[in-house]
Amino acid sequence: MHLGGVLQDMAQFLGLDDELGTVQATRELLDVFAALLNDDLPEVGEFHEAVPYREVDGQTLTLDVIVPKGEGPFPVLVYFHGGAWVWGSPATHRKLTFRLAEQGFLTLSVDYRLAPEHPFPAGFNDCIHAIHFAAHNAVRWGGDPDRLVLAGDSAGGNLAAAAAIELAHAVGAPSVLAVALLYGVFDFTGPDSTDDDITSLLTDAYLGGEQRLVEDPRVSPILKAADLPPAHIAVGSADPLIEDADALRSALTRAGNVHDYQVYEDMPHAFMQMEFLPPARTSIRRMARFLHQTVG
Repeated sequence: MHLGGVLQDMAQFLGLDDELGTVQATRELLDVFAALLNDDLPEVGEFHEAVPYREVDGQTLTLDVIVPKGEGPFPVLVYFHGGAWVWGSPATHRKLTFRLAEQGFLTLSVDYRLAPEHPFPAGFNDCIHAIHFAAHNAVRWGGDPDRLVLAGDSAGGNLAAAAAIELAHAVGAPSVLAVALLYGVFDFTGPDSTDDDITSLLTDAYLGGEQRLVEDPRVSPILKAADLPPAHIAVGSADPLIEDADALRSALTRAGNVHDYQVYEDMPHAFMQMEFLPPARTSIRRMARFLHQTVG
């Protein structure tokens, strides 16, 4: 896990010289990045912003609902944004989630609580609640809850994988038929998992300084990779997190789990949001094709 390398690459790409030594500096860098990537949204059937899905500690949590064009019922995709667990919202990933709706998925983009103000398991628990909400409410927007999938990028890929594993054996839980894991973080347990100051900063923020949590599969989903449903894993060869993606692929291979592993040559972290790079749209279509085939 090399989150420091990811953020340093982004700072260099944007021509910024930020001292990425605080959570606030990380948030400011990622705000600039997101502002470049969410204009000129594709056309969809309907857009419902900030739909409440949970009340917790006096806070109303919301998600965006993006309805495809055409007639349902549509497969349901619950999306968890990236941002190193300290940043992001449905707005920062809006174009990507609109693209997923364009591909025929009723897409619910989740706003979960962020660290360090809300360390683990706050955001993770929010994601679980959002999945239950999707399963019980998707029909309102033409969704088919029996064809439910999860997706997420970076930290959101971690949350999608961890949530699918958590629900795999939970009594009465929604059935997750597939996951799409985009350049995610899957393993906090390695000896070099916090080998730079930025990674340590973000890990401590998410875990609230509780290092023992790295052995929890809700934090390191690779520990229970065998419990994942069919998985699409996408990563760029220039992404510092390719080691996590490759390790998860190996774990799924050993377990005999169905998976589709795609490495996009020379692509950086978060490339699927960078539509000026030709593989961005191609990778979205390939992910959608895998998910459609899996849910029938």
